[in-house]
Amino acid sequence: MSTHIAARPDQVAPRILLPGDPLRARWIAETFLEGSECYNEVRGMLGFTGTYRGERVSVQGTGMGMPTVSIYVNELISEYAVQQLVRVGSCGALTERLGLRDVVIAQAAATDSAMNTHRFQGLHYPATADFGLLRHAVEAAESAQVRHLVGTLLSSDSFYHDRPDLTERLVDFGVLAVEMEAAELFTLAARHDRAALAVCTVSDHLVTGTTTTSQEREQSFGEMVTLALDAMLATPLS
Repeated sequence: MSTHIAARPDQVAPRILLPGDPLRARWIAETFLEGSECYNEVRGMLGFTGTYRGERVSVQGTGMGMPTVSIYVNELISEYAVQQLVRVGSCGALTERLGLRDVVIAQAAATDSAMNTHRFQGLHYPATADFGLLRHAVEAAESAQVRHLVGTLLSSDSFYHDRPDLTERLVDFGVLAVEMEAAELFTLAARHDRAALAVCTVSDHLVTGTTTTSQEREQSFGEMVTLALDAMLATPLS
């Protein structure tokens, strides 16, 4: 049992999905995992473990933002020896190359957060995904003919931006969409020699103004979950 996760070490699998929304965690467990059991309800951050194609997989809600995902990733790595961590969440499209419900498979994450600024004392650290997970997720998307783009996310500390011009500048350099967790996940995974990836579904479009409902965001973004699960099972545990 860790500070924020009320589970025994053996209750958490070495492969884990990380949605921000704990209700999405429950939906994933009920929809995709066989024999799933809840191992955590602390602070309402639900966690479950079950099996997918015969392999043990967990899913843990993390909340919104890099400070909160940092808490759960640190504890999952240090207290539960998790080896593969894949964020499955929503993102806001920043380019017309993406449409609602398209999937972004993140190879890297830019950020406006000060977390890495403090961590690296001003050095600019490239927060990148694990290549094995990335490659297998792309192969799974191509095989299933899922509409997707591979590229860079913006992991932002702010949901409501005071400087949209800065976001527009990032788009000029190829950033596809904005979310709030991937950069910290990638950084911590690298620090501890673990494999991490982010697979996100476009829930809102910052260019066209189109959006999905909260229920759709919670319960209907199944393609990214399947891609993440297939990528984890195709990637050997270290």
